[in-house]
Amino acid sequence: MTIQRMDNVLIVVEDLDAVIAFFVELGLELQGRGPVEGRWVEQVIGIADVKQDIAMLRTPDGRAGVELARFHTPEAIGAGPRVAPVNTLGIRRIMFAVDDIDEVVARLLVHGAELVGEVVRYEDVYRLCYVRGPEGILVGLAEELG
Repeated sequence: MTIQRMDNVLIVVEDLDAVIAFFVELGLELQGRGPVEGRWVEQVIGIADVKQDIAMLRTPDGRAGVELARFHTPEAIGAGPRVAPVNTLGIRRIMFAVDDIDEVVARLLVHGAELVGEVVRYEDVYRLCYVRGPEGILVGLAEELG
């Protein structure tokens, strides 16, 4: 048996509206948003008395998604520095393929994101960069070259 696909990545946030706006500006599509609570979710995640709001976003091709969760109870626990450098242990970034890296970066900067490092060229294959969005979320962007 093999894996069928990677469906989504969960990001726990404090400001659900701001993070949704960031990912929508990036180009993801908001599929739905709402409260999640009850015994079934408690059994799945192993935490009692869970009350959260979630938002599901998908890439335009529908193949991958980002799930955002804002925990009301129990409160979310900080995992370290919010603006951790890329060499910090754990999941550091999500990478997206884009058509025009300069246009995407310009749009995100207007909405408060910051460019980490520079937009660089990797051989004749990609232009790449990292952008830090709300709550320190790090996103990689890759533009495939001709």
